[in-house]
Amino acid sequence: MEENNHDSLYSWLALIVVVIGTFMSILDSSIVNIAIPKMMAVFGVSMDDSKWILTAYTLALGAIIPLTGYLQDVFGSKKIYMFALTVFTLGSMLCGFAWNNTSMICFRIIQAIGGGMIMPVGMAMIYEIFPREKIGLALGIWGIAAMAAPSIGPTLGGYIIEKMDWRLIFNINVPIGVLGVVLAAILLKDSKRKQLKSFDIIGFLSSTIGVVSLLYVLGEWTSIDWADVKYPILLTLGCLSLVLFVVNELTHPDPLLDLRVFKLFDFSASQIISCILTLALMGGVYVLPLFLQNIRGYTAMETGIIMLPAAIVTGLLMPISGNLFDRIGAKPLVIPGIIILGLSSYHISTLINMNSSREMITLVLCLRSVGIGLAMMPINTVGMNAVPKNLIGRASALSNTIRQISGSLSITIMSTIIQSKTNYNYLKLSEQINIYNATSNNTISTLTQAYMYEGQSLKAAKASAVSTLAKMVQGQATIDAMAYSLAIISIVLVLAIILTLMMRNKKIPKKQNKEGEQKYNEGGTVMLE
Repeated sequence: MEENNHDSLYSWLALIVVVIGTFMSILDSSIVNIAIPKMMAVFGVSMDDSKWILTAYTLALGAIIPLTGYLQDVFGSKKIYMFALTVFTLGSMLCGFAWNNTSMICFRIIQAIGGGMIMPVGMAMIYEIFPREKIGLALGIWGIAAMAAPSIGPTLGGYIIEKMDWRLIFNINVPIGVLGVVLAAILLKDSKRKQLKSFDIIGFLSSTIGVVSLLYVLGEWTSIDWADVKYPILLTLGCLSLVLFVVNELTHPDPLLDLRVFKLFDFSASQIISCILTLALMGGVYVLPLFLQNIRGYTAMETGIIMLPAAIVTGLLMPISGNLFDRIGAKPLVIPGIIILGLSSYHISTLINMNSSREMITLVLCLRSVGIGLAMMPINTVGMNAVPKNLIGRASALSNTIRQISGSLSITIMSTIIQSKTNYNYLKLSEQINIYNATSNNTISTLTQAYMYEGQSLKAAKASAVSTLAKMVQGQATIDAMAYSLAIISIVLVLAIILTLMMRNKKIPKKQNKEGEQKYNEGGTVMLE
């Protein structure tokens, strides 16, 4: 009994160490977005130059995540986790000392090398530490860091930038990171290393070139000039590299990312559903701050306060849904969660206007968080539970690679929808402004008189009135486009419900998991039904 209690205490203490690293790495991804305008002013650079502070981090993450499974097999989970946390902490400290835009970009790459490893290694360690019957609750607590950090970032970042030194968004990671490394050295146990096998150099190079090329093009998608030859070349290079990567991974005896786990239907379906849920999550995180700050005129701090209750709701629900998953399975949680998320996403789209109250926006965002909190972690857990234990490290790296790409792709999709719909809406609305439209004529007349009252001539006042009306039309076109993009999310979530219904809802017995592992090692098709 004492031994069981000791193992249980060790498991939860180890989980705290993993949560610390995960929270830091994900929080940093979202908190830096708020600081970009401040860095532009401090370093004296344009938006195009400063966006590389974000882009370089994303590209480095995409390159390093596929490698983590192999490194974990060779060196063990504990060493790689400590290395990742150390590199992330070092990168954070260097970012705090950055003296110009170039140095900041270089230090962000160092930070991303550590940050990119933390999540997949952390997830794999949880599966090593906890028995399968407790994995739902453990992943639920870990999910507090993974899901709440993106929402807390804008609030914390806004407060630091308004009230303190902006460099604190990086420096605050240093003492926490040092504490995390010390606790990891004391509390974590090293996993058994696997027999050293040949490194999949073709897989590493093709995945790095493919992922980095495509993430770069996707990040630039809304402003790409296709007459510039580098974009078609990078797009083609990225696609061909990924084709080579897939062929190589399916034929290599010890692949970098084991794509054979896609033979497991539950794992494959969970990845698709997770991508859809990521689209819903990132869509809200991307669109709402744009609306609240650019359209409604709230500060970064005020925007963060509006979105903070939703983050708290997500954090509270993660361990609850994880604990319920261990008892009742995925479907009774995921399906209601997706339905709540879909309905609240549609409702929030109706609040994208100049008349909606802060309280109503906050309330509906909290409802969205209830849906995400119920659905996200159980769907990830049921997918990973379908994977044989000896492949958890590789499956975790594959899952996190997909999550990173889907996160970047989600923002690109939302940006493209908003941009194209804004242009369409503007054309439709501007067509109505003509000499036969009494409303537009009256508006121009009223504005002209107002400008003349300010001292402008009739000609100048009329020009100002037309310009003001054009801005009003552009603003309304943008508002309608933002609302449309959030409404689209609720439609896409129907596919997630269908896939969830197709998944099984049983727990995998230990004996069956071992049989699946044996079949997998023999190269057979794994049937965990």
